[in-house]
Amino acid sequence: MLLITKAIMTKLQNNFKTQNNEDLPLKLFNASGGQTWLINSIEPDGDIMWGLADLGFGCVEFGTISLKELTDTAEKMGFRFMLERDRWWKGGKVADYSGKTNLAGC
Repeated sequence: MLLITKAIMTKLQNNFKTQNNEDLPLKLFNASGGQTWLINSIEPDGDIMWGLADLGFGCVEFGTISLKELTDTAEKMGFRFMLERDRWWKGGKVADYSGKTNLAGC
């Protein structure tokens, strides 16, 4: 499965250009664990993404996520870390998750 489609990549790039910090067009998750990333935008380098990260410890934070780091980790760990895109994700807003985030850290 393609991790990021062209249409989603365009939305992520546009969000970065327009500084739209609300839309979440991409949801990635570890199918063999409890980690979820709701992605808002991607920097022009095509690696650094901005979004919400829930690593399964009860602490959701907004910050940067390296796409390369996620995919490299998935390759190295095999079935213990299965990075996938939620194909049924219709998008969301950061405000929908604001009550669940701890922007100051846990």
